[in-house]
Amino acid sequence: MASLPKEPTQDAKRQSFWMPGNYVRTVHRTERSFQACNDIVACFNERAKVEKQYAQQLNQWSNKWKTIVDSRPLYGSLMRAWQCFFTSTERLSALHSSISQSLTAEEGDRVKTWQKETFPKKLFCGFSESHGNKTSFSRAQKPWSKKLMKLEKARVAYHKSCQREQSALDKEKQANENPQMSAEKKQKFIESREKVTEEKEKVRDRYEKLLEDVTTYTPRYMEEMEAIFEQSQEEERKRISFLKQAFLSIHRHLDITNNESVKAVYSELHNTLMSINEQDDLKWWKNNHGPGMPTDWPKINEWVPPIKKLNRKKRDQQMKEGRPVMIGGVKVRALYDYVGEEGDELSFKAGEVFLKVEEEDDQGWCRGVLSGGKEGFYPANYVEFAE
Repeated sequence: MASLPKEPTQDAKRQSFWMPGNYVRTVHRTERSFQACNDIVACFNERAKVEKQYAQQLNQWSNKWKTIVDSRPLYGSLMRAWQCFFTSTERLSALHSSISQSLTAEEGDRVKTWQKETFPKKLFCGFSESHGNKTSFSRAQKPWSKKLMKLEKARVAYHKSCQREQSALDKEKQANENPQMSAEKKQKFIESREKVTEEKEKVRDRYEKLLEDVTTYTPRYMEEMEAIFEQSQEEERKRISFLKQAFLSIHRHLDITNNESVKAVYSELHNTLMSINEQDDLKWWKNNHGPGMPTDWPKINEWVPPIKKLNRKKRDQQMKEGRPVMIGGVKVRALYDYVGEEGDELSFKAGEVFLKVEEEDDQGWCRGVLSGGKEGFYPANYVEFAE
């Protein structure tokens, strides 16, 4: 989960996992993984805001241009095609709004819940996993580190003895090359060099024994350290596996290229655009704004007698007093078109024949029955007796 380390600036061998204290990188990996979860949640919460803002911008664009398009001189299939862009945009806006909600409410909450369960903390010790790994690594490395420290001291002592020997050899050489120096003094330099060489051999012998001790112990040290490391690797493997699935789930939300709703939106839009028909649009314009429009050509405009509005209160009073009813009725023919203004009035066309079932009242209205069976009032001066 943590990013790959940069090239070490110091001696690579000293940066090795096996060197004392270098296991801390593995220990700290747990903390970095925890922080990575926070970063992932923050990252895709920000992407959710982008999706939400984009959805709002799509809606704003659609609402603005819908009102403009309504006032433009397009019509027919061309107008429907232009308007289809706005309905498609509104559906895409809803989709991106849904993506925004999914990234926060679904994916973000899932990662945070998993993070809480995966990274338990220990009182005063930080993360339980980090504390456990640090304790185990330290316990496994402590004996080897002590041996390594002794070996390092022996190495330093051996190198110093080598330097002393070299210095003694140089002095012995200078003494031998000096003809004025007595043989007695030269012998002292030889004895001094032999003593230093003997001491060097003793130091080297101790150095070799300590190295053998470290070498003998190393397999056990490596086995214990690798066992702890593999436990840490297994925990990290679980984290990588979970976040892989989380990323794939986020990808499914964001990858609208395979979304059936998006495919349907653009398929419908394409079909609407392909349905633009020049002949149909031209015909529509002709019939609604051109020579095909219905026209009331000049003709004799017959006079229609005025109608006295029916006073229903007075009519109801007369009904209570009793009105003569014509048994069987009398056929009458309409002279003019009439459209009833109230529910109890008849509507008919000029020339239509129906029955008059009640005599004209003092308001100029009769009661009649149409051929369809509807009964109601009509103006008496709009009909004549039919032969």
